[in-house]
Amino acid sequence: MNIEDKVTTLKGIGPKKAELLSKQNIDTLEDLLYLFPRKYEDRRNTTPIGELEVGKDYLISGKVLSRRYRASSYKRNTPLSVLVGDGTGTVEIVFFNARYIANFFKVNGEYSFYGRVSTNMDRNQMVHPEFFRAGDPADIRGIVPVYPAVGGLSQNEIRRLQLQLKDVYNQIEEWLPERLVNENRLASLAYAFENIHFPKDGKHMLQGKFRMVFDELLTLETGLCYMKNETARDRNGVVIDTGCASEFIDNLPFELTEGQLSTWKDIENDLSSEKAMNRLIQGDVGSGKTVLAQLCMFLCARSGYQSVIMAPTELLAKQHLESFTEAFKPYDINIALLCSSMKGSEKKKVLDALENGTIDVLIGTHAVIQPEVKFRNLGMVITDEQHRFGVNQRSVLSQKGNHLNVMVMTATPIPRTLAVILYGDLDISQIRSMPKGRKKVKTYAVNGDMRNRAYDFVKEELRKGRQAYVVAPLIEESENIDAKSAEELYEELTDKFRGFKVALIHGNLKQKEKDEVMEAFVRGEIHVLVSTVVIEVGINVANATIMVIENSERFGLAQMHQLRGRVGRGSQQSYCFLICHNESEIALERNKIMTSTNDGFEIAEADLQLRGPGEIFGTRQHGLPEMHISDLIRHADVLEQAKNIAKSIIDSDPGLESEEYSGLKKRIIKMFGENIKLEL
Repeated sequence: MNIEDKVTTLKGIGPKKAELLSKQNIDTLEDLLYLFPRKYEDRRNTTPIGELEVGKDYLISGKVLSRRYRASSYKRNTPLSVLVGDGTGTVEIVFFNARYIANFFKVNGEYSFYGRVSTNMDRNQMVHPEFFRAGDPADIRGIVPVYPAVGGLSQNEIRRLQLQLKDVYNQIEEWLPERLVNENRLASLAYAFENIHFPKDGKHMLQGKFRMVFDELLTLETGLCYMKNETARDRNGVVIDTGCASEFIDNLPFELTEGQLSTWKDIENDLSSEKAMNRLIQGDVGSGKTVLAQLCMFLCARSGYQSVIMAPTELLAKQHLESFTEAFKPYDINIALLCSSMKGSEKKKVLDALENGTIDVLIGTHAVIQPEVKFRNLGMVITDEQHRFGVNQRSVLSQKGNHLNVMVMTATPIPRTLAVILYGDLDISQIRSMPKGRKKVKTYAVNGDMRNRAYDFVKEELRKGRQAYVVAPLIEESENIDAKSAEELYEELTDKFRGFKVALIHGNLKQKEKDEVMEAFVRGEIHVLVSTVVIEVGINVANATIMVIENSERFGLAQMHQLRGRVGRGSQQSYCFLICHNESEIALERNKIMTSTNDGFEIAEADLQLRGPGEIFGTRQHGLPEMHISDLIRHADVLEQAKNIAKSIIDSDPGLESEEYSGLKKRIIKMFGENIKLEL
């Protein structure tokens, strides 16, 4: 068995299961090795049934005392109830939709179960626990790994597959230099894999996990350091004349804030130096990042260069086109839009004009990074809402010219200490102040009893001619999740707000349908937009003054702050209602933070302290490569350590040319993809 073999070489993996694994990017034995447990269960000792406590997980063993199952031809969800005892007490084991195991349990048979204890009618229960017949070799004891869901494979199937891989641990070549392994007191790779998948005890598991977290974060940081170094290596970047900046700034219908001016100084220094600009602009929703992008693109045009801004959605690109056209009215600047939905003839006209240099400013979506898009004299590229784009997409855009100035913008605030580590390939500026006259959104936490009063207030705003968003955590009603769905709310509010136009939008709609609804809302033809989080980024409707977030307990702080940022864009007072149906401790704490501040950076700091699951970065970690085992918040100390080591590596070997770093180079290419331009 070889580590590069296909997963089909394993017992129990046929074409169908191989296809399921492939959908999770697991094609080889090595890929399967890197499917790490998401948690562990302590199954070292059985607990007497008489000592069970509600709300905790236990391993128990006992005899089946009775069994109750009444099959029905018309009722598919017939439950199976098994009473189990061990001499110290009894517990009811319950399975719903139990046809497939109806005959598994025999009265007086011995079995073991692992699951969470609940209570029903004063009787302790375990609902859908894992179960084994006494003596079953699959009944693993000890510290047991629990893996992420992979298609239709059960946890036991994944564990059996991992058990087959034990023979390949020693085939894995050490890819870190020996001195780094010793200096950082790292476990060997074979030791790490064995004690992540089959830990002897908690200490061994943590040693193995530390090695893998260190490996992943070092690969990430070295890749980012390499990219930053490549950008800075050739200092003969495109120099932009900033001398006429005052002409644009003085013509603005408002004064730039202190935060905007401070950030402009950073940008001005970049553009006027020989060093190519590579800067991240962080600023809250409405803080005025777009006007700085307009200023940069104005200066590019005046210096004889083209510029391009890439937005995550077509609607946002069109809104940019509208605002940029207005901003550039007094100047002789040609602007164009490029989106994938445009007709072939329209696209060709834009592409030809770009190539011959008659277009100064291009605004578009992902369409701008396609190979056929060629510029005559590109000087600057800007990406808006950076977390919606991967590092590679940004890299492709920046390769549309030579030594370009690069600016990326994000409205998702991140604590600066963490941002410096995360965006290792970028310089960072933050806009901390808001424009004068911008009213703070008044935010109220509302429980279920006060819900109707909140909607009465919404109706009053609608009568004044305002518009409202209502956001739900689900698209459809779910049996498993106690939360309002967008479809339920749409039906309820259509009835409640008679005389007003209510519309529904969610992620399952086709892009064209979504765009049509959003554009109608922008035009004011829709008064209430019921939505899932698809409206989180990218639209600016000044007349929308109400944001209602249903089941706020199901949203993270950063997400709620982004949603709230959709209102308060105009001169009217705006409001946000957080309707909380499950007032848990963490939900109440989040609501307290949201109602006490509108400052996204304060919220980001609080988010970091609460350490909620993925609230700051989401599943895709802000466009960075996907992490398999490390957590950029919980492992911030290892991230800092990895950043320092990565810098020393790139300082000593900028192109990772030496044999010492050949393994690291391969790992970086695998993590970031070929666009990192490392050549083997």
